[in-house]
Amino acid sequence: MIEPSQIVWPSHKLLNQIGRYVVSFMLIHNDYAWRHHGGPRPTLTALQAMVGLSHRQTAGFVSTLKAGRFVTAVADPDDARVKCLQASPALVTEIGRSGRLFVVAMDAVAGRDPGRAAGLDGPGRLGELVRRSAAHVLRHGTLIAPFPRVLHFAGRDCGYPLLAALVGAHYAATIPGAPPAAPLSLRGLAERLDVSRAHVGNLLAEAEAAGWIRIADSRLTFFDPTVLAEFEDWAAGQMLFYDDLAAAVLADPPAVRVPDCACTS
Repeated sequence: MIEPSQIVWPSHKLLNQIGRYVVSFMLIHNDYAWRHHGGPRPTLTALQAMVGLSHRQTAGFVSTLKAGRFVTAVADPDDARVKCLQASPALVTEIGRSGRLFVVAMDAVAGRDPGRAAGLDGPGRLGELVRRSAAHVLRHGTLIAPFPRVLHFAGRDCGYPLLAALVGAHYAATIPGAPPAAPLSLRGLAERLDVSRAHVGNLLAEAEAAGWIRIADSRLTFFDPTVLAEFEDWAAGQMLFYDDLAAAVLADPPAVRVPDCACTS
């Protein structure tokens, strides 16, 4: 989860905050539902009605995604005046990364070789995984709400991958054979997450003030076991959830695309 992004843009900071993530998540849902399943047109107005941000915030963030070439506006083939939001493969890859990694983890637990995650490498099936996940959220609500401290981290820029780094450091120190931890220095984390050292310092200071962690000499010396249990419950649920979705996605034939549309600014 904390591997450096392959995209030149600072996508960690751009997308790893739950409000902006949800906008991207639902944008992909609307796009794939329209292009592959006969869903309603994925307009900005439709997106604004689905997410928790204000209409102005949503429009501003979509403009940022367009500037980064994560999103393009395409003309509806039936009415060129209507502009639909189409997700780039890069956006699908970044937003689908967490779900795919939970499937990777389930592959490892189940000893599957090849695993299901290998079939999710392309944006087609990965986008379908995101669509199905978002459809579940629209019907039943978010899956993260019962995990308030995970949600707290996710609400901050790069807070969730920082939490993943802390959990990884705890495992590295306590489980024989666990992968080595990412550097927990301010500089190391800032470089990996594409944020400032001051921001990383603020996040760690908040977690220490809450009694969740202690760090000394860039080493994790304490991790609240109740926070760890909450993260592990969250992760186990996500593994099961995304593994079931992946099985369904891989069992279905490839979706039929609507004809490509002319892009517009």
